[in-house]
Amino acid sequence: MTAWVLPDHIADVLPAEARHIEDLRRRMLDTANAYGYELVIPPLIEHLESLLTGTGEALDLQTFKLVDQLSGRMLGVRADTTPQVARIDAHLLNRAGVTRLCYCGPVLRTRPDRPHASREPLQFGAELYGHAGLEADLEVVSLALDGLTQARVGSLTLDLGDARILRSILAGSALDPIEQTALNAALAAKDGQEVAGLARGLGVEVQQALRALVDLYGDASVLEEAQRCLAGFPGVAAALDALRWMAQHVDGATVTFDLADASGYAYYSGVRFTVYAEPAGEALVRGGRYDGVGAVFARRATAAVRPAVGFSLDLKAVVAAAQQRGPKPAIRAPWGQGEHLRAAIASLRGRGETVVCMLPGHESEIDEFFCDRELVEVAGHWIVRAI
Repeated sequence: MTAWVLPDHIADVLPAEARHIEDLRRRMLDTANAYGYELVIPPLIEHLESLLTGTGEALDLQTFKLVDQLSGRMLGVRADTTPQVARIDAHLLNRAGVTRLCYCGPVLRTRPDRPHASREPLQFGAELYGHAGLEADLEVVSLALDGLTQARVGSLTLDLGDARILRSILAGSALDPIEQTALNAALAAKDGQEVAGLARGLGVEVQQALRALVDLYGDASVLEEAQRCLAGFPGVAAALDALRWMAQHVDGATVTFDLADASGYAYYSGVRFTVYAEPAGEALVRGGRYDGVGAVFARRATAAVRPAVGFSLDLKAVVAAAQQRGPKPAIRAPWGQGEHLRAAIASLRGRGETVVCMLPGHESEIDEFFCDRELVEVAGHWIVRAI
């Protein structure tokens, strides 16, 4: 094996794709800024207990671990940025009211979360802390949809669920973490036979509810069916009302429901959402409410649960699903030390133009830029003309 072969599911990003990723990163950060979200940049590594506190087994298995040569303590390379931002909100900012934070940076995972996915996503996300009402959920969903619109990924579908539904059904059921993980996977896969097998030994009402949950996905009629067959479980009615309210107020996407989707991290506590785009088959955005995720970081002002809702996405995956864009238009210019030529090039670049100077004896080998104009000298003046 050659020394420069990269690990599985790790890849270089070449010029054309890198420009599109960077362009999208800037536009999504600008969109978040327009909503009032402040940018934070958490570190790539942290002490392991801080990085994994309150996140559950799923994130633990996804986290690379190493020993700090300075302290001897265990460190983790972040696999998700949400717990770090929760720590910043709770321990460093410690504000009493609403806080809006956004971030963008790489995360590293021990395994890809789906076939052909990268183990090094470039994660963009936004978190809203301090408001328990559905208005915050709606704002975060709207920001996610606006961001994907910036990426020109096609028509959007917003799939809604609520973590409280499955928790209400399983309240009092003695499932260990391995059984719970297996049940979540079977429900997400809509594997009714596997769900029935895993539910064996639970109460009859719970078994019936779990079997019903497998088929509770689709349009708004799903909520009415859920109201009928899950009415005996406390908390389900409130969750269904929240989903109805969200569906009524969302703009910019087709709304569907999947009440059995419990995939992802264990810290979700309320409305959850996933955004898909045509023709991409995979989810581009995942998010939802995770009240109390920062409680383990000991807010100084109060011990009360801190409401929180947010989303994250992989910019690399979004760019891969976006409409293909051609090379960026550029201006070809001769190389030279003349004062007027250098001033003309500087002026063009100052106005945001890309100017590629042809070095003596070479044509520039570029795939990223398309030189559709050239800088030429006419009657002692440097002008740009079409090629």
